[in-house]
Amino acid sequence: MSRIAVVVKGYPRLSETFIAQEILGLERLGIPILIVALRKPYDPFIHELHRQISAEVLYLPEYVKDDPARVARARRWAQQQPTYAAAKALFDADFAREPNAGRQRRWAQGMVLAHELPEDITWIHTHFLHTPCSAARYGAHLAGLKWSFSAHAKDIWTSPEWDLRTKLDDAAWGVTCTGVNAQHLKSLCRDPDKVELVYHGLDFSGFPLPDPAPQTRDGSGDPVRLVSVGRAVPKKGYGDLLNALALLPKDLSWHFTHVGGGDLAESLKAQAEALGLCDRITWRGAQPRETVIETLRRSDLFVLPSKITPDGDRDGLPNVLMEAQSMGLCCLSTRVSAIPELIVEGETGRMVAPNAPEDLARVMAELIAAPADRDRLGRAGSAHVRAAFACDPGIEMLRAKFAPFVADR
Repeated sequence: MSRIAVVVKGYPRLSETFIAQEILGLERLGIPILIVALRKPYDPFIHELHRQISAEVLYLPEYVKDDPARVARARRWAQQQPTYAAAKALFDADFAREPNAGRQRRWAQGMVLAHELPEDITWIHTHFLHTPCSAARYGAHLAGLKWSFSAHAKDIWTSPEWDLRTKLDDAAWGVTCTGVNAQHLKSLCRDPDKVELVYHGLDFSGFPLPDPAPQTRDGSGDPVRLVSVGRAVPKKGYGDLLNALALLPKDLSWHFTHVGGGDLAESLKAQAEALGLCDRITWRGAQPRETVIETLRRSDLFVLPSKITPDGDRDGLPNVLMEAQSMGLCCLSTRVSAIPELIVEGETGRMVAPNAPEDLARVMAELIAAPADRDRLGRAGSAHVRAAFACDPGIEMLRAKFAPFVADR
């Protein structure tokens, strides 16, 4: 039986459970997969999902200097292939627009990918339209294979328009996980019909249903347990959240827990100290999924103040919001990207404008003091996300796309 090669930036990654969920779901539906990663994992943990995936993993050299002999072998092989001239022309055109070491690295990775691709691979699918897609595209052309993509967030909104147009027109087809993304990509594509909206959704089997007991903490006694899960990176807006926490009324009783690693972790801790918040915040760092679920289960309010960064980076449809909502946890977030596709303001959660700590503090204070409102919004959010954002339809759609290429040959 043939296999599909799925190209990702790194594997496994704690922040990309949606990719692991998709791969596992496809395997369970009979689609054999080879995972191709541009770099080895950096995270200290893996999810239980990763342990259930049986796919072999091919790691490409992250940098040419990591294995120059391997890259040289791939280059010699590539130069002998009838596909080389056309593939090299694609790289040359891209390099003329982006003449840097990163683009050269993707060409090297593409040659290694094509050289080492097992003979049973009949299709290449790449997650993300930026660096993984560049390597996958070059590799696909060298190997004489067609390719497709799944586009998400940063890869769309921080990539140059010329690069997106080039890849969109070259791909056989692609999917993306939000309506906002789909509208944007279709506007850049010669054939808009090749881009489809597929919410990656969640497999809810691992997430408990809402606690039947109503919430009671109201900020007057036991601290209301605020929580957020996400990498400490600019687009998550945690600096705004800390400023908002400092604006909460002094007589409100609350405690905030953050789960996640990230480059800004230490600077956020310093900001919290400067704001006098240290005794009311717990920094958990990166944690396995099981710990995340238990932390959410014990919490009262989930807060994610996403924002758009100066370079255009932003969240798409954050998995953590869907996870929290599925468990009946009231969610407060911002009107950014596809979050309004998930949260119905005042019905299944609350939203404020991004970059607005004062508004965030005001709504947080309202929710901290109103357990009945948190309970109502949380239960409505759980019913909505479980009905509209299950992962099965999207995985089944991909299975149907890949099935013709993995039949017995």
